Amino acid sequence: MWLFFLFVGVPLIEIALFIQVGGWIGLWPTLGIVVLTAVMGTLLVRSQGAQAMASLRNSFNELNDPTEPLAHGAMILFSGALLLTPGFFTDALGFALLIPAFRKRILRELRKRVKVESVVSGQEQWNRDPRHPDVIEGDYEEEQQTPRNGPSGWTRH
Repeated sequence: MWLFFLFVGVPLIEIALFIQVGGWIGLWPTLGIVVLTAVMGTLLVRSQGAQAMASLRNSFNELNDPTEPLAHGAMILFSGALLLTPGFFTDALGFALLIPAFRKRILRELRKRVKVESVVSGQEQWNRDPRHPDVIEGDYEEEQQTPRNGPSGWTRH
């Protein structure tokens, strides 16, 4: 049912808002507002996206849980898509997602509905035999080296 609202309801809301706002202020000011919100949204998304990336790098550097910075980054990315979509309803949602307190509220609500069963941090690169944990299996090929009398070719003269 929510997909129906998404694909039918949102465009209907946008059309109704365009008609209402266009009737109040006229065609050109309405189009100007749409372009202005797209430009402002792009600038805000760029700056907040850079902050979210810095926060994500910090969490990796300090070995903290990166889920919150990742979620903030995803919501900022989604707000950028909403702000580039022409319309007043999508712009309102996009600007709302740029407010950190609003994003935190959404995260709090999502955490109530999502249950994490387990967390894995990285994987082993090799399949090890549990009976011989010190043995790492691998393949190798022996290369024949031919002696050279000149430079290796990796450096210039």
